[in-house]
Amino acid sequence: MKIVKAKSVQAYRPDPYVATILNCGMWMFYSLPIVHPDSLLVFTINCAGFTIEIVFITIFLIYSTWGGRKKIIIVLVMEALFAAAVVVVTLMCFHTYASRSLVVGMVCVFFNILMYAAPLTVMKMVIKTKSVKFMPLSLSVATFASSIVWSAYALLQFDPFILVPNALGTLFSIVQLILYATYYSSTDWGDVEQGEVQMLSISKA
Repeated sequence: MKIVKAKSVQAYRPDPYVATILNCGMWMFYSLPIVHPDSLLVFTINCAGFTIEIVFITIFLIYSTWGGRKKIIIVLVMEALFAAAVVVVTLMCFHTYASRSLVVGMVCVFFNILMYAAPLTVMKMVIKTKSVKFMPLSLSVATFASSIVWSAYALLQFDPFILVPNALGTLFSIVQLILYATYYSSTDWGDVEQGEVQMLSISKA
């Protein structure tokens, strides 16, 4: 809403959303009956997540500069090619639920960790600028809650592929919340300052 209102992405980074869309796509494939049966909850939540991320990325594409837009498109194309390769290799080379779950599960773990680590770029900016203006608290809190719940689900289902990345996600989100509490008082909540505008320009160069 802030991006649409300002008609600019300002210093917001697309990294978490670009990483999340691939993560959701991989988990959707993992939870299909041909890979890992009885995973309806995993499939439905990642379908919803995939749809939401498409909306977020569309907003970034609309309001980014051409340089920023081009980077997002390149990454999305690479992600689509990779996802297609994973699907083809899995279905052609592995023929049991156990083997398919193992291969796709390991891929999912990697990209789930990447998704949770993506905000590290934002966290770096927070430390450098001593400002949490462009690290939304709601996203950090939601990530923390989601990670906790999915970790509990994984323990109940004895699914290490879901447990490992969500345990790490819990850790990453705790660090974000600590940063938010640390730099909240030093944050200028007014208009974007010139220094931040320059930083944004550099990041899109």
